[in-house]
Parts: sequence; structure tokens; C-alpha cells
Amino acid sequence: MAQVTDYLVLGSGIAGLSFALEASRHGEVTVLTKRAADEGATAWAQGGISAVLGADDSFERHAEDTRVAGAGLCHDVVVELCVREGPDVIRFLREHGAAFDGDGAGGLALGREGGHTARRVAHVGDATGREVERALLEAVRERPNVRILEWHTGVDLIVASRYGGPDRCAGAYVFDERAGRVDTWLARATVLATGGAGKVYLYTSNPDVATGDGIAMAWRAGAEVANLEFIQFHPTCLFHPLAKNFLLTEALRGEGAVLRLPDGTAFMAQHHPMADLAPRDVVARAIDHEMKRTGSEHVLLDITHRPAEFVRDRFPFIHERCLRKYGLDITAEPMPVVPAAHYLCGGVTSDLHGRSTLPGLWVIGETACTGLHGANRLASNSLLEGAVFARRAAARLEGQIGELRAAPQPAVPEWQVGTATPSDEAVVVTQSWDEIRRLMWNYVGIVRSTSRLRRASRRMAVLEEEIREYYWKHTVTRDLLELRNIAAVAELVIQCAASRRESRGLHYTIDHPETSADWAEDTVLKRGFPPHLRGR
Repeated sequence: MAQVTDYLVLGSGIAGLSFALEASRHGEVTVLTKRAADEGATAWAQGGISAVLGADDSFERHAEDTRVAGAGLCHDVVVELCVREGPDVIRFLREHGAAFDGDGAGGLALGREGGHTARRVAHVGDATGREVERALLEAVRERPNVRILEWHTGVDLIVASRYGGPDRCAGAYVFDERAGRVDTWLARATVLATGGAGKVYLYTSNPDVATGDGIAMAWRAGAEVANLEFIQFHPTCLFHPLAKNFLLTEALRGEGAVLRLPDGTAFMAQHHPMADLAPRDVVARAIDHEMKRTGSEHVLLDITHRPAEFVRDRFPFIHERCLRKYGLDITAEPMPVVPAAHYLCGGVTSDLHGRSTLPGLWVIGETACTGLHGANRLASNSLLEGAVFARRAAARLEGQIGELRAAPQPAVPEWQVGTATPSDEAVVVTQSWDEIRRLMWNYVGIVRSTSRLRRASRRMAVLEEEIREYYWKHTVTRDLLELRNIAAVAELVIQCAASRRESRGLHYTIDHPETSADWAEDTVLKRGFPPHLRGR
């Protein structure tokens, strides 16, 4: 029997939890998360949240920094509203228990990161996301009309028009991993806050849950997606045999860390006037260039010239983790680093209130393409965007919930297993997973070419057909659902990248190395239609 809720939220990071807190004032909220509630990317965020909080800063400067980083694709109205609502986001999080670092004089300690022209990053040491996640989870768990269901993975969105109803999202089929079954969830509003898709790539700073689930589900349901060619590769992930995906925050460079070749030569000044504080796309390409030029497996991130006590106090988590787990003392020796897939600037398109192009479906956080980031995200604007649009979505739904409750629920059938059987060939999933991630890293990575993208597209077509056949033959598991989703997102990234015949922001192709004013538009995709450009 279908279960019904006012608001069905998929994802338990800053976006999903902020929405749940605000929406619980006027409705029942069910938050589904596919592992433990605190295992998403929010808890991994180190740097902080950018907001205009200092006397020497201004909304205009924050907006301009965002636009410069975004390489001409940021939506001005979105930039302005996010920047201006930034201070209120910090207040909201502090009211719900997030303990940001103070400056000793009654204000907040503010950091500076790449692309910023002022100190405006509110932080909690070098583990901001972990503190924000803790505070929001505690606050949400105190709300009697919010329930969090862990180990629940979205399978597909329910579109009512497929069952004789209106063309709107009516909920989702959800895999309850512990019970081993797929449940039917109906909702007055369905909110995707499933995060990004870093696991589409072989090397990533993202947690294992970042498999693009929300984007793939929305795409299959007919919602519009955009700008998926803009994959941000974080310049500095630790290069160490024991470090799977350990990020070294950009705040290190904000506090003076210098990128060097293995022989000790600093190189960023040759690539950008801001040197080590250049935007992430510039730094990642510079590192990629220097590694290929010198044949090195990594470069070095060096903060040893700063006082050891300062480094330990400012970056306690990184210092402790590197020392205890990897045997590296960052106060005394440079850290070997490489770029890794970090953030998806595109996603499911949304309006200024988080609404997708499919009625009934809302999308917030990294899953969404709001227009804030353009072709490259400015550091520490991600948690800001997630909270801003979560609160805006909840506020808009408050005025609609009465009407939504009065509408009849569609007659949706229960999940049908049919002739599907459990698989005894899990190697098929792991092999396909590995092949997709290597293919994307080698052909659709930091530097691209037309021929590489064509190869990637041809191979993905074969893989997707193999995965589709396997999916319908066997009963679902979380691994199978994630494989199906990364395959879908990989193909969408390839389509977007192949259609943009210029280099801009995070998309760099050797066949079209210049940025063109003719391409200063979003790359838009909808199922059944070829990619097209649309003005901002």
C-alpha cells in the first residue's frame, strides 16, 4: 500500500535538511537518505560558507567574484539573491546550533579562498560541513512532524500522467535496502536534494553516495537538465596510496599555501595573476598541464612557511588526519596533491524557488542548476546555494500546501517485480562501474577533445544497453540502482560537452580553445530532444 506525505525529500545534506526544517512549519516531511543521514557531501565540506559579513566587504564584490569565476554564464538575478540572502543563511544556521568560529571580538572569523577578493568565508575550523550537518540533523530530529528514513534509495519518480492523471510528479518508488523491497511513496511535493555525481569519475573528492541519482531520476521522468559539461575538478586532493578521496581545502591556499612542482618551484604565477588564489578551473588545468609537462604523478601543496601553531589551529582536522592516517606532518613537509572531480555546476534546471520543469518536482542543492555557478563555481558558494534555495522552496510551498492537499491522489500501482530474479553475477555491476569511471576520467576529464568525446559516446551507448538489459532482468539492489544512474549522468555529461564548441570555465577542449560570445548561453537537455542553447 502506498505511503503518503506532504513533502517527500530525497537527500539529507544542507539542502534537504534546511528544507525539512522550514517546511515542517506547515506540513509533514519525510526525508529519505540512501545510507546513514550524515554520509552525504555536506559533512565532507571543509572550507565554509561564503557570505558578506565583514566591514571591508560588500554584496557587489561577492556578486562580481561569483560572476568572474562563472565565466560569463551566471544568471545575474540568481547571483544577486544568493549573495544578499547569504548573511541570513549564516544566521539561520547559527540559530539552529551551528557553532562557527569567532574572531575573538564578538564577530565571526572569516577565511578567504580562491577567486574571492575579500575574507568572507564563515567556517568551523576545516570541518565546516560536519558541524553544519550535525546541527541541522539535531534540529530536524527534534521536529515531531519530520521523519528520517535511512538506507532508502530512490528508484524512479512517479509521473501521474503515466497512470491517467495530470502531468506532474506524484512521488517516487523507493528501495528499502534493509527490507529488500521497493515501496510506493506519494507526496504533494517531491524534493530532490540528492547531491552531485562525483562518482561518475575515477578520481573524486566526493563520498560514495554521490552517484547523480536525482539528476538521472529527473531526466527519466522528463524534467529538463542543463550545463552538465561543467564538472569542477578540485585542484588539491591528497595523492597517497591510502587516501581514497581526501580533499585538502582551498582555504589552505587562502591562508598562504603555495603550489609547487616536485622540485620545489612555485608555478601558479605563470598561469594567472591571482597565482595560487586563482579560480578552481584555472588551478586544476594548471596542475594538469604541469603534471603532463613534467611527467610527474602529482604536484606539491606547501604551507610549511606558516607558523606550525597557526596551521594546527586553523586546520585541525586536516593536520590530525594527515599525521595519524597518512604519516604526513603538513606543518613540516609539503603535501602531494592531484585534481579530482569535486562539484557539478549543472543539474536539473530550477526557477528562483526550486521548481523544476516537471510540475510537482522541486530540486535544490547540487542536484539543481539554478544559474548561480555558471561555468565554474566560486569556492564556498555551494552550501550557500543549498540553504538559500531550500528555504525559498519551503516558503513558496507554504502558500500552496492547502491546494495540494485538496487535489486527489493518482491511482498509482505498486512496484512490480515481474520475472526479475536476484543476480548471481555481481561482477557485471562492478566491471561496468569501473569502466564508466575510467572512460569518463580519460575522455571527459579536465581537458577534452572532439575525438575523445566521440569515443566516450560510442562506448557509453554500448554500456547503457548492457546495463539496461541487466537492470530489467534482475531485482534491484543499491549498487545496481547507482550503476544505472551514473551511466545516465555520464551520457548526459558527454552530450553537453560535445555540443559546446568553445572552451569556457570548467569545459576546456583542445579543438575549440577560445571562449566565444556566441556560446554565452546554457546548454539545455530534455529527453527526446537534442541539446540546445538557451539565453540566460
